[in-house]
Amino acid sequence: MEKVKNFFWYCSGADTLLLKECPSESSKYVGIGATIFFTGLFAALSAGYALFTVFDNVWFAIPLGLVWGLMIFNLDRYIVSSMRKTGKPLNELGMALPRIVLALLISIVIAKPLELKIFEKEISGELTVMEQELYARQEQQVRDRYTGSKTTLAADIEKLRQQIADKTVLRDDLTRIAREEADGTGGTGLRNAGPIYRIKKADADRAEAELEKLKADYEILIQNNLSQIANLDSLAAFDLAALEKGKIDGPAARIDALDRLAGSSNSIWWANTFIILLFIAIETAPIFVKLIANQGPYDHLLATTEYRFETRALEDKAQIHAEIKKRSEDLSPVEKTFVTETLDVKLNGT
Repeated sequence: MEKVKNFFWYCSGADTLLLKECPSESSKYVGIGATIFFTGLFAALSAGYALFTVFDNVWFAIPLGLVWGLMIFNLDRYIVSSMRKTGKPLNELGMALPRIVLALLISIVIAKPLELKIFEKEISGELTVMEQELYARQEQQVRDRYTGSKTTLAADIEKLRQQIADKTVLRDDLTRIAREEADGTGGTGLRNAGPIYRIKKADADRAEAELEKLKADYEILIQNNLSQIANLDSLAAFDLAALEKGKIDGPAARIDALDRLAGSSNSIWWANTFIILLFIAIETAPIFVKLIANQGPYDHLLATTEYRFETRALEDKAQIHAEIKKRSEDLSPVEKTFVTETLDVKLNGT
């Protein structure tokens, strides 16, 4: 247990030699160190899973995940160890704000891959739906590529057939008029095959001949258009057969799937939100512990130790300045004054 305690002290970024002189502070820094350690561990697991989904290679994902976890661990350790208790809450809060923002960013980065793993089954189902939607869009794009040409050809065919139909109606009307003239039920009302009937019969025969010629000419055009439509159908079928249902399984697609699930399901949205809040709480806990805790023996001892080094540095500088002043006794009054004033500014300014 002593080794575990010392390890968590190290994780907290505290000076272990000073902590040994403050037994009452031991538990607090063990807790801070354990939180930082497990945050780094979660970061390693999160990064390892994210990299595994990208490269699909566990031997590549593990070392890179460990490197990421160590980086987050070191960053958290620095964030907490760099905070100092001054006894002035507003100053301490101002110093902590940049660290809190950084901790929020880190927690969100850590939480996202773990969210993907937690909702893996739901995401897999949504990815299947996304694959089907993508394939349907691709099919529609292929069909739309040929729809315009097929519509134009079909309209031309309909126009040609309509002209044939109109010509057929005209032929039938002329034939009916000639027949009525012949049997006396129409026209002049005389039942004979006189000159008037022959004229009407000639009009009907001419219309019949024109109709037959029109059918022969237009049938070639209609068959040509039908062949082009069949060719377009064959090309569309070939392109559709060449389509492949691509596997959507990358990190971006999984994040998109999770967003779709959260947007369509309140339960998943709340669960996703609470997971993020949980990691934010874990990541920012050491910082807030440092903020809300009163100055303890360790903080006073650390401040005294740092002040001792600061005063020793000032003494060393003052001694160096005194030696320089002593060596400047042989200088001219103007040079001696310049050196003295410069040294005084250096000493008081730093």
